[in-house]
Amino acid sequence: MDAAKLNLGFNLFFIFQLKFVVFAAVGGGGGYSRSDFPPGFVFGASTSAYQYEGAADKDGRTPSIWDTFVHAEGNFNEGNGDIACDGYHKYKEDVRLMVDTGLEAYRFSISWSRLIPNGRGPVNVKGLQYYNNLINELIKNGIQPHATLHHYDLPQTLEDEYGGWLNREIVKDFTAYADICFREFGDRVLYWTTVNEANVFVLGGYDLGFVPPQRCSAPSPKNPSSFLGCLRYQVLVDHFKEKI
Repeated sequence: MDAAKLNLGFNLFFIFQLKFVVFAAVGGGGGYSRSDFPPGFVFGASTSAYQYEGAADKDGRTPSIWDTFVHAEGNFNEGNGDIACDGYHKYKEDVRLMVDTGLEAYRFSISWSRLIPNGRGPVNVKGLQYYNNLINELIKNGIQPHATLHHYDLPQTLEDEYGGWLNREIVKDFTAYADICFREFGDRVLYWTTVNEANVFVLGGYDLGFVPPQRCSAPSPKNPSSFLGCLRYQVLVDHFKEKI
């Protein structure tokens, strides 16, 4: 893939909350109009797979660490993504809403658990079909697709097998997953994000513990290795950069 295209979509592309786009489009607040933005500026919206797709146990998808997290006893969110926005079934309706709103781009994340249920190995045909259908629907309606490879929803099977992101084994599995995504969707998706907000992922999942996998907390006599866990993740990210 051309490195210029793998620039995480930052070429004059900014993700705005949908409500802001609508607010600006009707002249609310400061009375902004399209002419106030430079040529080539792209208006878009974004979602994450777990918060949007739903169909958590449909068509071969397996649990991610988010499924485990929200279904655990004491879940402070008191909700889950089993149905979510039901985008798995309603993506065509949502694309029409994007068109009506005047969006020009849409950033979605790919559910690793839906595309490759075991984390590695065979591709789930129905999962592949869903993302192809979504991408094609976006393009057909003049909306630029942007894809995120990982929005915190690691397949639970890899977390159970070797500890997920704290083990260098993830490098091989993530690379294979990314290669499949580039091969299957790269002819139409020109902008890619590897990990959504990596800093939030590290702090939330491996330090403060407010998102999965809640593997560590602030260093303490009872948990002296928590900082090392975060540090190992940073080393892993550096390793990814070298590979890319």
